[in-house]
Amino acid sequence: MATTTPTAPPVPAARTVPRRRTRKSGWWLPYALLAPAVVLEVFIHLVPMLTGIWMSFTQLTRFFIRDWTSAPFVGLRNYQVALDVDGAVGRALLSSFGITCAYTVLVVGISWSLGMAAAVALQRPFRSRALFRTLFLVPYALPVYAGIVTWNFMLQRDNGVINHLLVEDLGVMQDKPFWLIGGRAFASIVIVAIWRMWPFAFLMLTAGLQSVPDDVYEAAAMDGAHAFRSWWSITLPMLRPVNLVLVLVMFLWVFNDFNTPYVLFGTAQPAAGDLISFHIYNASFLTWNFGAGAAMSVLLLLFLLLVTGTYLIALNRRSRRA
Repeated sequence: MATTTPTAPPVPAARTVPRRRTRKSGWWLPYALLAPAVVLEVFIHLVPMLTGIWMSFTQLTRFFIRDWTSAPFVGLRNYQVALDVDGAVGRALLSSFGITCAYTVLVVGISWSLGMAAAVALQRPFRSRALFRTLFLVPYALPVYAGIVTWNFMLQRDNGVINHLLVEDLGVMQDKPFWLIGGRAFASIVIVAIWRMWPFAFLMLTAGLQSVPDDVYEAAAMDGAHAFRSWWSITLPMLRPVNLVLVLVMFLWVFNDFNTPYVLFGTAQPAAGDLISFHIYNASFLTWNFGAGAAMSVLLLLFLLLVTGTYLIALNRRSRRA
């Protein structure tokens, strides 16, 4: 006969009482350091933005400037007027939007191309490379108003250096054209904006190229890859994270550009240079209709949020598929 010894029931483990987490001394220091930045962000960005959204629902005109909180509430009337393409206000806003889109595409595209070309050309070390890098960054280092005012003097019809060079020195044109009024104003503002923007693209792309190892280019050269093939297959894929952020930042800066048309043309900008940020400024401060101007600003904000969100979502899906 086989006998089995009975097994004792398992002894339940002793319940561990969770210890109460005690805060370390000085836990408040990070919050105290962040508090001034948070307060400034709220009062400088959040409060004005919410105030502008509230103003867009009111009829805030010159008659209510003294007591602007008493402006009558009109609901979505300002948005209806701004989006009515059959009316004068909506038609002018749509024209300004189209000019701004063309201006943004040209400035961002050409600035990125020039920045990429300069960054690739100065990637390998050679004599006087530091000098060229410094010269290329001069437009970005200059104060905005100083640079644009200089261009304003250069583009003057009678005594500007541009007309002097084209008409008197090179003989390309017979008559001195107007560069700050008429149809040529669009070309003038695009050139000035490219002169200001492309050094930023050059700086960002140059910093991104520092992370690309030289061994990859050497291996590609040994395999017989020419310069364009190396740029297409190595440089562009390696700079993809930099380009994704760079293009978005340049788009937002250029589409919201106010300094360039304001300093270059003054308050009476030509129709060809009617960028949307300056159009909103004129709608607010020249006609004294701050409610309509606020509604246009909110529409611009929604458009930029829509483009930015779509851009980021598309990039996120593409990254997941990769």
